[in-house]
Amino acid sequence: MNAVLNTPHPRTTAEWQAADSAHYLHPFTDFKGLASKGSRVITRADNIYLWDSEGKKILDAMSGLWCVNVGYGRQELIDAATRQLKELPFYNSFFQTATPPAIELAELLAEVTPPQFQHVFYSGSGSEGNDTVVRMVRRYWDVLGQPQRKVIISRKNAYHGSTMAGASLGGMSGMHEQGGLPIPDIVHIEQPFWFELGRDMSRDAFGLKAAGLLEAKILELGAERVAAFIGEPIQGAGGVIVPPDTYWPEIQRICDKYGILLVSDEVITGFGRTGQWFGCERMGSKPDLMTFAKGVTSGYIPLGGVMVGERIARVLIDQGGEFNHGYTYSGHPVACAVAIANIRLIQREGLVERVREDVGPYLAQRFAEFAEHPLVGEVQTCGLMGALQLVKDKASGATFDGALEVGMVCRGHCFGNGLIMRAVGDRMIIAPPLVITRAQIDEMAGLIRRCLDLTLADVKARGWM
Repeated sequence: MNAVLNTPHPRTTAEWQAADSAHYLHPFTDFKGLASKGSRVITRADNIYLWDSEGKKILDAMSGLWCVNVGYGRQELIDAATRQLKELPFYNSFFQTATPPAIELAELLAEVTPPQFQHVFYSGSGSEGNDTVVRMVRRYWDVLGQPQRKVIISRKNAYHGSTMAGASLGGMSGMHEQGGLPIPDIVHIEQPFWFELGRDMSRDAFGLKAAGLLEAKILELGAERVAAFIGEPIQGAGGVIVPPDTYWPEIQRICDKYGILLVSDEVITGFGRTGQWFGCERMGSKPDLMTFAKGVTSGYIPLGGVMVGERIARVLIDQGGEFNHGYTYSGHPVACAVAIANIRLIQREGLVERVREDVGPYLAQRFAEFAEHPLVGEVQTCGLMGALQLVKDKASGATFDGALEVGMVCRGHCFGNGLIMRAVGDRMIIAPPLVITRAQIDEMAGLIRRCLDLTLADVKARGWM
């Protein structure tokens, strides 16, 4: 009798939506707008596919939120979490205490990251990781007796999280307009977005020009005040903006010239996404700090952190003194156990090499075909990341009036045709799970073309083109 009474009644989509609207405030959402239309309710997933509460199958070309690198339903990760939950579900890393999974993961991260990284500081997310960066960068310069070096330079249209420090580091005006951001001593330079800012010159020339803005800003501020420069190897939430090949080597040269720290935000580009373990390896930089999250557990359990280069670690360790910073869930044993299983799975299945040598080049080949579409002005890919820039006029590259939200029109067609593809303005982006096959890339490309064609018909019917 009790078993029957305790069995949950399966809810209809309308019932789920009503409960959601009544109680759940979603991130980055117009609450009023969502309440009027109702949320999409995702109920299960497998491999690269999702199913909603209506039973509709959806190809997830965004890996959840850039994170489900090994795909959905991997029993190895489920088992790792279950074992650890039974043995030690939680203990903290405060009070000079550690747990075996946190230690083992630290060893493994030192193995797979670039050689300058031998230490890790754990957080619960990428946002928390970037808050840690601010604290650690300033602590480093304090210990060295240069407390005036507080300024961190970032870029416009960058995304580094939504906490106070993370959102300040990011360069998205909409976020800065809410909450009096950025916080002091965080400044921004222009992004390396060739299509928008540099089409009057070659990509390589523009890359050097865009990187040169860092040196100009350092000189404007005074090098003695500048602590660090932070950037995503490829801007993810900003629109999968792949910088010119000349950009990151020049950024590295400038940082070295003035002795400032270089921070690589690898929350999106880490753990194989670009065809290397980390994006900085693909782009040719050697950072002092490296933020990670998302792909470290393939999103199965929240975990983030900062890889700390020996330049910084040796100062903080050898000079002594307490670093007054940390989180309840730093080094959470279940999250670390899942991360270990996830990284071992990536190694065992050769997913990084597979992205670099097989499915990454094939995605580039299939995406290149979209360059001929009347709506597409630019195609960019790197590993398993891709972007299509929608334009009003293909010959001139003229873009649509932003108020028309053509990208959202296209995204609507994607949702209606069983495809998760993200719109950043009028830039349509994808980042599918690393386990995607060539046949599934073909399937995805077919869905994208259908949605582009439907969007083209829409904008023509509305007189926008």
